[in-house]
Amino acid sequence: MGKFLGVIFLFMCCVVPTLAKVYTVGESSGWGLGVDYTTWASGTTLNVGDSLVFNYPSGHTVDEVSSSDYASCTTGNSITSDSSGATTIPLKTAGTHYFICGVMGHCGGGMKLAVTVAAAGGGGGAGGGSTTPSPDTTTPSTGTTTPKTDTTTNAHPSASVILSPFIPLLISGVVAIFSYFVTI
Repeated sequence: MGKFLGVIFLFMCCVVPTLAKVYTVGESSGWGLGVDYTTWASGTTLNVGDSLVFNYPSGHTVDEVSSSDYASCTTGNSITSDSSGATTIPLKTAGTHYFICGVMGHCGGGMKLAVTVAAAGGGGGAGGGSTTPSPDTTTPSTGTTTPKTDTTTNAHPSASVILSPFIPLLISGVVAIFSYFVTI
């Protein structure tokens, strides 16, 4: 019986919950003109599995672009684009990701965000040019792209935690095992 409890304890110690965070870009200011996204990003640590939520009124877009399009505020070559007003971008790959508003003049007016995403479990960081960017991993545009959109209509608090679906199962198992040994 002691060995069985030891195995259960070891299993519980080895199971690490998957924690992903959801970050609201610009916090309560959202995605719009007049927001300092470089400062917002510099205090944010991002990892693969996290998500960015862009909340904005009509008249704006969220375009993921290459590093060169980000630097020059070039529109029309986006990797993805959305104008729904509530865009969720899951961060699936490590490296630097670049976002701009595709409306003429908005990127030049400050609606641009560069974030550095660390591999899952890594330290990570974010910044609008204040960190050393990783090499751009995007493929060059052929001039004809089909935008892929990831949208949501749910409001997300900044940096909320999404727990692994195994946590309730693990807790239920521990309670069942504890109840079994207490009643013997």
